[in-house]
Amino acid sequence: MEKTKDQHNVIITGATGMVGEGVLMRCLESKEIDTVLVINRKPCGYTHPKLKEIIHTDFFDFSTIESQLSGYHACFFCLGISSVGVDSEVYYKMTYTLTMHVAETLSRLNSGMTFCYVSGGGTDENSRLKWAQVKGKTENDLKKLPFQQVFNFRPGFIKPLPGQKYAHKFYKYINWLFPIGRAVYPGGFCTMAELSDAMIHTLKQHNQRRVLEGKDIIALAKA
Repeated sequence: MEKTKDQHNVIITGATGMVGEGVLMRCLESKEIDTVLVINRKPCGYTHPKLKEIIHTDFFDFSTIESQLSGYHACFFCLGISSVGVDSEVYYKMTYTLTMHVAETLSRLNSGMTFCYVSGGGTDENSRLKWAQVKGKTENDLKKLPFQQVFNFRPGFIKPLPGQKYAHKFYKYINWLFPIGRAVYPGGFCTMAELSDAMIHTLKQHNQRRVLEGKDIIALAKA
């Protein structure tokens, strides 16, 4: 796939989760995005002229679909699980091992690719918290891969887009907190539109490897 002027072909993972769905919705609306490929274990439920979908159950083995993964300019990696109630070995496998396998495959198949990883506030490989250690190791090792750019996103509270099908149900009860939280702690509260637009705007950057905290996400969304 050749990039037309100011247009890009992107891969999104996690489109059946709240963040991935929101990023997908904004990419489908964006004039900067030409083609969107989603890789899911089950159908995402969206159709659009520029949307392609691969249903693939084993994210630890992309060998059967590798031929369909070349020619992309970015991957917006929104796939992940909560550490709550999850065995530490399972969390490590589903967070670090899975992410690195996907990233290593895509970096090999796409020269000049930008990789955006949705991490989380408080991530730190040297933290005493296990989940923060795993996320931090993932962030650091992604930076070592031969991507053109790597951006690690650390959003806090995310306000969903209207009409999202996969938004967590409790958000409809706590969305009223958003304007208060944004006023008191701006860096800890962003909208799904801001998070998604910031990802799209990374494609205007050049040869960067950055951690984006809440305020950085909001600023890049406006760029």
